[in-house]
Amino acid sequence: MSPVPSETVHQPERTADGAPIPQPPQPGAQGDVQASGVQGLPNEALDLAARLFNFAREGSLELITYIKAGVPPNLTNNRGDTLLMLAAYHGHNELVKAILTIPESEMRIKHDKADPNQLNGRGQSIVAGAVFKGYDEVISTLIEHGADPLAGQPSAEDTAKMFNRWEDGEKAGFKNLFEQASGRGRGAREAADAVPDREENQRQAGSGPAPA
Repeated sequence: MSPVPSETVHQPERTADGAPIPQPPQPGAQGDVQASGVQGLPNEALDLAARLFNFAREGSLELITYIKAGVPPNLTNNRGDTLLMLAAYHGHNELVKAILTIPESEMRIKHDKADPNQLNGRGQSIVAGAVFKGYDEVISTLIEHGADPLAGQPSAEDTAKMFNRWEDGEKAGFKNLFEQASGRGRGAREAADAVPDREENQRQAGSGPAPA
């Protein structure tokens, strides 16, 4: 057996709570995410995915540390909900804005930026979910960063009309905001391959209630 070259041992970077930040798998490593979906991910990877999705639901900015370390910004759970969709659906505007504005220079691995127009497995858009939940600040942030109010079924525009939020009334309507949106008509990207988040028994892509 040939000797192992000596090299500097680097201590792993850690999150705010002291946990080491997992390094993304190298090409060809066991547990790689294949184009057709997830193939044989170890329990540690599934546990990490569950933790990340919970960070999004809870509005934890610790999620940004993981994205900068190499977690894909458009990571989806087994129902097609992205980290951004979960953060938006739960009204966490600070986290939504942080996900959308991570500088590429601070990301250790080059990934596509978080897409405000990626649909989930039911064809729902992120901004339509925010309209449904009534999170006005989140809606404004998404539109500011290119969300298409016409994307998805139903679209954000249809949802606003459905819930009397199109024209001004007791609450401000979204007519002007949506009609002047820079992303209007841009279209959406279909749900990406999913990563199981320990909730297979409750959720399946393309079925079930809105993001939870």
